[in-house]
Amino acid sequence: MSANDIQIGGDHYKSRGIQPWDYIAVNQLDFFSGNVVKYVTRFAQKGGIIDLEKAQHYLSKLIELEGEKCQQISS
Repeated sequence: MSANDIQIGGDHYKSRGIQPWDYIAVNQLDFFSGNVVKYVTRFAQKGGIIDLEKAQHYLSKLIELEGEKCQQISS
């Protein structure tokens, strides 16, 4: 049995064509990008607007971190 066969707390990922963590792993996304994918993928089946707000929060942090990288490079 694989980890994909088990889901704790619902079936909002198992019903997808590809589970978000598989997409995240295959595309080697970082923590923040991965969470954006996760929350956007599940919002309609689980958390609604709160999940979209969580995705937005992770995206805001990612933008902040990328902005800091750009500032360091240009310094």
